[in-house]
Amino acid sequence: MDKKDIKKMDLTPIEDLISEDFGLVGTPERDQFEMECDAFIIGEQLKDERLKEGLTQEQLANKIGTKKSFISRVEKGRADIQLSTLVKLFRGLGRQISVRVLI
Repeated sequence: MDKKDIKKMDLTPIEDLISEDFGLVGTPERDQFEMECDAFIIGEQLKDERLKEGLTQEQLANKIGTKKSFISRVEKGRADIQLSTLVKLFRGLGRQISVRVLI
């Protein structure tokens, strides 16, 4: 469905709603929103993989040498972590991660 079809149906495109609440792409407010979204998505992926392995947050924390509270913050998207830490978290679950640069 393109923008013209969306307007015909009297719907508002999600991009317009996001821009209204968080600013246009490239503004500091929008950049912050997008970073928080990315952190949330990574946290959800970590939680999903941890649960697939049948581990608690505490068990994962012990396995990689950190605290349960840190795992909780990452899963909630509330921790700004280094790439090496992200790799360590997923390796602790027997997973590999890759990073793509999108243009």
